[in-house]
Amino acid sequence: MAKWWVVWGGGTLGICVRFLLVVMGSLSLLDRRVEVVSPVTSLSRLAEGYWLKEYGKSPYAGSAYHGSPLLLSLIGPVIGDRQDTSIGYLLCSCSLFVVADLMSALLLRSTGKLLEHGHSKHLQLLGLTNLLREKTDRKDKLGIGDISFLVYLFNPFTIAVCVGGSTSSIENMLIILSLYGAAAGKVPLAGFGWAMATHLSMYPVFLIIPIYYLLTNGLDSPPNKLFELAKSVEPAAKEDSCHGKDANDSYLQSSKSSSKGLQTTPMLSSRRKWVVISKLVFWSAISWVCILRLCKVALLGRSSLITMWLETHKYMLTVDDLTPNLGLFWYFFTEVFDFFRNFFLMVFHANIAFMVPPLTIRLRHRPIFLAFILTAICSMIKSYPTVGDAALYIGLMALCVHELSELKYFYLLLNGYILISVLGPVMYNLWIFRGTGNANFYFATNLVYATLQTVLIVESVSTVIGYDKHLLKEIKLHSSNKSSQLHPKSMEVSA
Repeated sequence: MAKWWVVWGGGTLGICVRFLLVVMGSLSLLDRRVEVVSPVTSLSRLAEGYWLKEYGKSPYAGSAYHGSPLLLSLIGPVIGDRQDTSIGYLLCSCSLFVVADLMSALLLRSTGKLLEHGHSKHLQLLGLTNLLREKTDRKDKLGIGDISFLVYLFNPFTIAVCVGGSTSSIENMLIILSLYGAAAGKVPLAGFGWAMATHLSMYPVFLIIPIYYLLTNGLDSPPNKLFELAKSVEPAAKEDSCHGKDANDSYLQSSKSSSKGLQTTPMLSSRRKWVVISKLVFWSAISWVCILRLCKVALLGRSSLITMWLETHKYMLTVDDLTPNLGLFWYFFTEVFDFFRNFFLMVFHANIAFMVPPLTIRLRHRPIFLAFILTAICSMIKSYPTVGDAALYIGLMALCVHELSELKYFYLLLNGYILISVLGPVMYNLWIFRGTGNANFYFATNLVYATLQTVLIVESVSTVIGYDKHLLKEIKLHSSNKSSQLHPKSMEVSA
């Protein structure tokens, strides 16, 4: 059961923590950190683009700003002069990102409540009343939605991005909005959220796959073969118990009534799927047309849409800025010969595309979990990653708490993330400011960070597959127990 204090108490505390850190001057400490901001998400660069626009020049002049023109119109007037250090200015400039974080947490909570209801329904359809009973008996435990709400709101990575001058909070909110719209069956909301998220950052384009499966196949569920196996258990029980005649009539009646409610997961017909696809394409296209039109208006004729694309998405693809960050691109492309640069750019970006088909085939029955895996992969391989990307996939990971309850190496991964959060700034300081280290010091922490994300992805997939196998064993055990209960009854009647 949802507890009122989770939303009101947790939300209030999360907002107070963010505003307190802003007042204490955390903005000046974090807005230049390469772990928190990137050339694409930096508010300092956005402020420079805004003032270029105000002075009648293109916001993309000088290769300082590489974000959307919509952010210039939305955030530019709010942040104003970045040199202002008054408390009123700091609270005002941070308020938009605090609202974005709170909205993201509430959307995750709503999505978690839908998943909670679907999880209980699936256990009931599978006939696993023992697992359902264990779940309902734990009334003092928090639900999936409450857990994801707290995990996202109090994640140190989320807080750092919110108070550190990054637009990642808005990007994460749009991604979560698209997934919530798909989970709730609201096609226009899903199409709008996906189009906006793809406009701000190129990598959410892969999330169209879990959005499609959410709209057509429904929320995360066990594989269909488990429902078919559970459905076949009841007719077999009837045949075994038919020799019992009158002595077993009452049992057969109850079995018959329970088998009527046992159906496979609701899936749309082929015609209905095409209708949903058409609606998704339509609303996404409408959203894109509106976005491009608004971008053209926001540019005020000082730049073109082609220039906008060259300075945003193409900038992410070609990795022109080799400033050190949490990713792997910057170090590799400072060492590679220019002759091989285009080839390795293609190889790096193609890694994401090559992973999508097998993961989709294996995890299409769990779209939310698939979205978590895809966001984690993009965070690991994207050209300009920040801790805001990790905050997003950790929040989505909390939605799969039932399936990942037996996750291996959890404490190792947790300690690894803490270690990277400490060692990363230390190695960067030794290299850039003190001059007692070199690039290898900082890149070593990046390699460890990438390894941790790889282990998290591999172990999460393996744990979910193991969870489905566990459900299969429970169904077979339930079937054998039911058969053993029926055979003694038939023997008594025949005697």
